[in-house]
Amino acid sequence: MEYTGERIIPESMNPKNGMLKEHIARYEFASEYSEGRVLDLGCGVGYGVEILLDLDDELRITQVTGVDWDQESVEYAREMYGYTKAVFVQGDIRQERLSDQLGSFDTIICYEVIEHLHEDDMVVRTIAKMLKPGGVLLISTPFGKGKGKPCASPFHVHQYLETEFIELLEAYFNVKMYHQVDVTIEKPDPEKKYYLMVAVCSHRENTR
Repeated sequence: MEYTGERIIPESMNPKNGMLKEHIARYEFASEYSEGRVLDLGCGVGYGVEILLDLDDELRITQVTGVDWDQESVEYAREMYGYTKAVFVQGDIRQERLSDQLGSFDTIICYEVIEHLHEDDMVVRTIAKMLKPGGVLLISTPFGKGKGKPCASPFHVHQYLETEFIELLEAYFNVKMYHQVDVTIEKPDPEKKYYLMVAVCSHRENTR
């Protein structure tokens, strides 16, 4: 599979590549929350599924389903990361029927996806439908100039202000915000400059 810069392909990248290390750090962060039936939306070539299963020392995960709209990426994932507990499916989160196809999940991961989509509210609503009561959603996106504003990446529709991202999620979830710089993901420090935000979300009735 050709590396174009849009998708992370660990086998085609230098292990010291900063973007690769940042992506790996997000899945390591997600592993602290992952349990039961896990969904990785926008899984790309599937490397995140491998990280989650490798770090699951307590065997809390029963299955990880990776979903991506790109069939070539899904086929690559099946070949490279075909673990017993891993399932890879071609699907488009913009299609609301996807929730009926996949069912419900204890943990949902949606990293670096929402900024690619015009249908952001519909997508978050569909995710809320798929997340079980008591479940956790981890969703990330880069900081930007705001919805509808130009951004540097040719692959992004727009990049959010943090207030916009929180507003989008709070329509459905309780939200705890973390910020990322390099491989560090932490509660925001006003003295630091961050590049990306990671939200840890639960349904409003969930006190976890």
